Amino acid sequence: MEKALIYSYLLDGKGGGKSMTAEEITQWQPSDGLLWVHLDYSVEGAPEWIFAQKDLPNVCAQALLHEETRPRATLVGSGILMSLRGVNLNPSADPEDMVSIRVYADKNRIISTRHRRLLTVADIVTSLDENRGPKDSGEFIQELVRGLTLRMETTIDMLEERTDDLEDTVIAGGKNGLRSELSAVRRAAIMLRRYLAPQREALSRLCGEQAPWLTETHRIGLRETSDHLLRLLENLDSARDRAAVVQEELVNHMSEQMNQRMYVLSLVAAIFLPLGFLTGLLGINVGGIPGAENNQAFFWFIAILCSLTALQVVVFKRFKWM
Repeated sequence: MEKALIYSYLLDGKGGGKSMTAEEITQWQPSDGLLWVHLDYSVEGAPEWIFAQKDLPNVCAQALLHEETRPRATLVGSGILMSLRGVNLNPSADPEDMVSIRVYADKNRIISTRHRRLLTVADIVTSLDENRGPKDSGEFIQELVRGLTLRMETTIDMLEERTDDLEDTVIAGGKNGLRSELSAVRRAAIMLRRYLAPQREALSRLCGEQAPWLTETHRIGLRETSDHLLRLLENLDSARDRAAVVQEELVNHMSEQMNQRMYVLSLVAAIFLPLGFLTGLLGINVGGIPGAENNQAFFWFIAILCSLTALQVVVFKRFKWM
């Protein structure tokens, strides 16, 4: 368990907390105060310790160790089991590759697990060290979901700004490499929405759960975060739809350019088709070619070709092909 332990705090109920060792955790009693244990579920010792907690429902123990999770919030007995997602702000990582965190919380204890680092958890640790952290389980959940949502806002704002830049570039006439960038924006928006939509539903459900330690003040804070997440989802949908419109406009521009080029090539081919036929016909190496013995025949032939070209141009203009 010591290898899997990332953070462990005994909250004092005043915004601060005391860091605890693995040995101190084993000696903890509910009367000592609110205990928060944060583990890496993939490290040896974490599953054994979690399943050793006798008052932890077996379904919650299994959920804390699942690798693949979908955002949810469920009342289990007097505790709440949650699976949440946060944007991946780790170095060399894509923000849309979201990091999961699993949390079981009741009045006396909070157990959270993850595999990849989540900056929101580090923010909570900092706030506890500075005596401005959560005072109870309800405030802990409130701070966690609010921190996850605020970091999502930064990522979604950057996605919207990127969409604005691409839209301006397309309007200005720039097209090189934009299709791949627009596809990347749409792909990022789709991946983010995949988890944000169920996370918003989970927060809405959490606001309605009747856990005895979850007060009306906690529910108001969670409801505000849920509304904030709804606005972010709307912004995300807007960025995705705008990227789709810009990509469609880009395709239309490229199709129009292609049609214009094909139009010019078609006109050139139409003009030179009869000219090529005549020059090919008179260029065959057989006897009886008209003008073969006349020194002025070449110049007359050139005049005929020029006249034919002028006649074609007149006909094309008459039929509005040019």
